[in-house]
Amino acid sequence: MRPGDNASRPPLIVIAGPTASGKTALALAIAARLPDLVDVMGFEGVEIISADSRQIYRLMDIATAKPSAEERARVPHHALDMIWPDESYTLAEYQRDAQAAISAIHARGRLPLLVGGTGLYIRAVVDGLAIPEVEPQAELRAELEAEAATHGAAALVERLRRVDPISASRIDQANVRRLVRALEVSLVTGKPFSEQQGSRPTPYTTILTLGLSMERTALHARADQRIAAMLRSGLVEETRALVERGYTWSLPSMSSLGYREMGAYLRGEISLEEAVARFEFATHAYIRRQMTWFRTDTRIHWLDAALPLDELTGVAIAAIRHALASG
Repeated sequence: MRPGDNASRPPLIVIAGPTASGKTALALAIAARLPDLVDVMGFEGVEIISADSRQIYRLMDIATAKPSAEERARVPHHALDMIWPDESYTLAEYQRDAQAAISAIHARGRLPLLVGGTGLYIRAVVDGLAIPEVEPQAELRAELEAEAATHGAAALVERLRRVDPISASRIDQANVRRLVRALEVSLVTGKPFSEQQGSRPTPYTTILTLGLSMERTALHARADQRIAAMLRSGLVEETRALVERGYTWSLPSMSSLGYREMGAYLRGEISLEEAVARFEFATHAYIRRQMTWFRTDTRIHWLDAALPLDELTGVAIAAIRHALASG
């Protein structure tokens, strides 16, 4: 099948894995090796759709490890900088926007790569999650966010456990935004959020999910090196600039990894050294949660992220060629 044949059912390639595993670097390297794919499907290029729930925020570039302007100039990216840090963006909105981007990419004769570490974003697209259609409730959200700011995310987890224990066990307990949404849907509809989720057939003919993984200690070390690079790139200054623009510490966006810890430093609560240590510790915990999520998906074709990039890219290209030729 060539681009344009059965255009309503495009192929989709996913690159998933924990933070710091090298997903963006691999996606860009695949795009640079496009000639290896042309003879299989005749694609004219590659475009990337982010599957990262923090890269949706404008002005929050460093701690989210957002692709640089140079990288975005080399390969078109989608689902970045969607909203301001004080705005809301639901999973249903992400699903709609990502699916629209995939359709437009295929219509241009290009191959869509869905790239990121937010497992729920990936599932929303790959599995066609049926997402509850509940409009954001401003007053309720403000109440729940204030509760989290005062008593911590654990208070929301406990509240969610009383109305929807399944969601309480599934959602990352540090993800205030997802906890608020699950409570919002459960309280507004009177039904557990988890009972309102299902899946629908997706329109994609070929779905290949490549997962990046490596030995945990080595991955933690890579994450620590990236945090050090973030500090050198101006993470403290970026966090300060967000506050100076009027974005408050209680916003879900400001609870993101990196901004939360730098916030504690800027408020004088801890030293910069302690803030960095907390950032590293929280990132290691997040990596473990991501891997717990991804390991349950037996469809993922795992690749060794410790391989040299050129070798890793070759392995990925071979898997993509096989999937596209077979699809």
